[in-house]
Amino acid sequence: MVLKLYDYWRSSASYRLRIALEMKGVAYESIEVDLHPDVRAHQSDAYRRLNPQMRVPAIEVDGEVIGQSMAIMEWIDETWPEPSLFPADSVARLKARAFANTIACDVHPLNNPSVLKILKDDFGANKAALSGWYADWITRGFAALEAQTPALETPFLFGDEPTIAEICLVPQVYNARRFEVDLSEFPRLVTVDAACQNHAAFQAASPEAVKPA
Repeated sequence: MVLKLYDYWRSSASYRLRIALEMKGVAYESIEVDLHPDVRAHQSDAYRRLNPQMRVPAIEVDGEVIGQSMAIMEWIDETWPEPSLFPADSVARLKARAFANTIACDVHPLNNPSVLKILKDDFGANKAALSGWYADWITRGFAALEAQTPALETPFLFGDEPTIAEICLVPQVYNARRFEVDLSEFPRLVTVDAACQNHAAFQAASPEAVKPA
């Protein structure tokens, strides 16, 4: 089975799934859904019929298209158990999920392009206001995660291999740098991100590695 991934190179939620699939060594077919404002392929009638939520990522399983990156990541881990995307210890698994969901549920949705578009179109937010909004939510989330991150004794947050926590962290750090958010107050998170940049799965899944020519 070759998994079909409805993908966009700069989508951080899609980036998460690319990392997970690369870590598992699972072959997949990337089907581009261009989110660029001049294209908006996710709003096309054709894609709406596949995925009524009109978001990426989504995967095709048994002829059915299913969205939501965190649910898909759990499915990937259940379908291809090794290597696990979760720590072995149950409490560590809870912490890893909480870390990941801080990003996926609290930070990322508020900075989604659909939210930024409404702030701009309906509330008159200019570029500076949008940048401030973006930075504020990343800073709030990262401040909490930095405080919850112990002094690092291993390359990654929960041991010698990355987990769902790093899979969610790295795309958000990518976004933060893209929007020129100051990360100097988060040295432990930056250190973890740097370790991930040396990991083959993260390299293969990066936006620059998959960006269309």
